[in-house]
Amino acid sequence: MKKLSFTDKIKALFSSAKPSQEFFEDLEDTLIEGDLGVSVAEEVVKTLKESLSRGKQVDRESLLSTTKDILKRDLKTVKVLPEKGRLNFFLVLGVNGVGKTTTIAKLADYFKKTTGIDNILFSAADTFRAAAIDQLTLHGERLGIKVISQKPGSDPGAVIYDTLESAKAKGVEIVLADTAGRMHTKTNLIKELQKLDKVIRGRIPEYHALLVLDSTTGQNGLRQAEIFAEAIKIDSVVLSKYDSASKGGIAIAVSKALGLPFSFLGTGEKIGSLVPFDPEEFLDNLLGIQ
Repeated sequence: MKKLSFTDKIKALFSSAKPSQEFFEDLEDTLIEGDLGVSVAEEVVKTLKESLSRGKQVDRESLLSTTKDILKRDLKTVKVLPEKGRLNFFLVLGVNGVGKTTTIAKLADYFKKTTGIDNILFSAADTFRAAAIDQLTLHGERLGIKVISQKPGSDPGAVIYDTLESAKAKGVEIVLADTAGRMHTKTNLIKELQKLDKVIRGRIPEYHALLVLDSTTGQNGLRQAEIFAEAIKIDSVVLSKYDSASKGGIAIAVSKALGLPFSFLGTGEKIGSLVPFDPEEFLDNLLGIQ
């Protein structure tokens, strides 16, 4: 028997359109299962109950609409687009395996198509993994983008410094820098990121720290975001590996707990499968609203 997806369970739950105690308990359990987390799920159900007690019309559409409105309050989004005529530096963060390097290639392709900017540079500052350098180099070759790199084990700060020097000398408008996602300890990771932050801020007035979270990792995504946000200021989040099998509720949990806005959604493995994060479309898909 085929296992129901999160969206299918939500659709089945709301099809009854009877806000009984059992309905609210099932809704809370389903939201928790959808990676929103216990506290967020409890608050959503509590707010929904209060809204209905104020005399709102109760049918499937109004229940769904009210639930969507409640979720939308917690989901923060931001539009991210480089400006022509200046250096736009993106430091791409995330643990190993979330799709950081692929996301960098997708961002380059998206920015090139939407802004017309083609003087883009990659920075291979994940020097802890030779495979990461090789992968970014391969993406650079495919997209016609130069990659600044050093040998594996080199100082990531030195790679970032070289990248900034090269970018300034050649009038580069977009830099996308890869970073290591795993050190021996959390303390090492935080110190390394703070060092990179210092190197960048010493050379340019501002930059964009962009965190990549895997939509299939559940509540682990929240813990990852907490660690990276402890190290440096996160400007926006990309939700990667999002497709019909993903729940995606972690986006709401992260926004609610940490106040982080989502900028992009990775919907597949192809270079073109990256779209701006649309909260309306995201919540409609999450709740199965047609």
